[in-house]
Amino acid sequence: MRQNNKLSSSLESFIDEDLIWAEIDKATDPDPALVRDILAKAKDAKGLSPFEAAVLLKNTDKELDNELFSAAIEVKKNIYGNRLVLFAPLYITNECNNQCSYCGFNAKNKELTRRTLTSKEISEEVTVLEDLGHKRLLLVYGEHPKLDAEWIAQTVRDVYDVTSRKSGEIRRVNINCAPLDVEGFKTLNEVGIGTYQCFHETYHRETYEKVHTAGNKADYLWRLHAMHRAQEAGIDDVGMGVLFGLFDPVFEVMGLLYHALQLEKDCGVGPHTISFPRLEPALGSEIAFNPPYLSSDHDFKKIVSVLRLVFPYAGLILTTRESSEFRAELLEVGVTQLSAGSRTYPGAYSDPEFDRPDVQQFCVGDNRSLDEVIQSIVSEHGYIPSWCTACYRLGRTGKHFMDLAKTGFIQKFCLPNGLLTFKEYLEDYGSDETKRIGDEFLLREIEKYADPKRKKLVEDRLARMEKGERDLFI
Repeated sequence: MRQNNKLSSSLESFIDEDLIWAEIDKATDPDPALVRDILAKAKDAKGLSPFEAAVLLKNTDKELDNELFSAAIEVKKNIYGNRLVLFAPLYITNECNNQCSYCGFNAKNKELTRRTLTSKEISEEVTVLEDLGHKRLLLVYGEHPKLDAEWIAQTVRDVYDVTSRKSGEIRRVNINCAPLDVEGFKTLNEVGIGTYQCFHETYHRETYEKVHTAGNKADYLWRLHAMHRAQEAGIDDVGMGVLFGLFDPVFEVMGLLYHALQLEKDCGVGPHTISFPRLEPALGSEIAFNPPYLSSDHDFKKIVSVLRLVFPYAGLILTTRESSEFRAELLEVGVTQLSAGSRTYPGAYSDPEFDRPDVQQFCVGDNRSLDEVIQSIVSEHGYIPSWCTACYRLGRTGKHFMDLAKTGFIQKFCLPNGLLTFKEYLEDYGSDETKRIGDEFLLREIEKYADPKRKKLVEDRLARMEKGERDLFI
């Protein structure tokens, strides 16, 4: 791991704050005709400029906000259909040398019980998750000098090595860890990670320096260029995000967009996923209990909708920070990936007393189990729960995936593959009620296929799965 301020001395910021503020000022109190013109453009799924995003966010007309919500769900369904990807976070360590004022893992937080999982403990956690039906994990790490790239790579191997007693193994491991140098990212790429995820937290330089007081994370530029180094190392699926509540949300959305545009310009492809967590209470953090820029649910719904229109082909990730009721509402404005049954500290899935603020990173808003979440999204929302990993395992990633997505590829391959992974879940993990609901849902989805060849292809694979075959995809 690097030492603070050693490697960022030659880096420059591509976040032009003066330009962002000028565009925000220009977008204030927009003409309704301009808002509708932007919404009409957005429905073509070509993305929006930072200024156009600011116009939608600065609009105060509730009628136009409703048109924004409608445009967002239209774009989502046209591209992704009714597919919803599910995953779980797995916290490997909460040891951290950074002093981030909003995080329970803050190095100065003496109330937090510190823990780093051993290989055996990782295996135990993964076994629990596999026995619940999970196939996709996001590994989460604090930043500490003793936890280098080689150590992180070994934890990934530990996860992939576990095979449960039912149908499973983890088929995709995404990573949320501190920025590395290029060689460190190459080490992670060699062990087959999926998406490398890193949130800049806030793009406002003064605020960034105020909330990151010590540790490597205090280096704004080193973190800002993390995605460039990951791409240079061959990791072509990267995930960006902002922690909403630290600074002006309109500024943050525009900073995120300028970051994505720079990455696409320099590396040929922008972010694969976008995350948008809101500050939630965390042990030992006053700012987490009293966010300086608290967004109402309505304004946050606008943020998610605008992100869908700005990044039409990127996955939008919704965590369990939000309540189950509000998560349901956000599903209808553009979310495509959802964590379920999440626990936010090392060893949590093997811990029967899992609701423990003395060890977790933040408070969880949706404590439902994976099976309960699946019942809800199927019966109440008509979404296909998907654990599909076919594209990643067949090399359809990065720019290749984005190019395919723009031709309707997701509808042709991802939706049927989602049905197959859902069938696998129902056969091996679903409760009796979920299996009843799910099997009826699958029959209705199959009947929607107009192409008889495609319909038969899916039906044949579903029949093979009922006879015991697993991990089938198109």
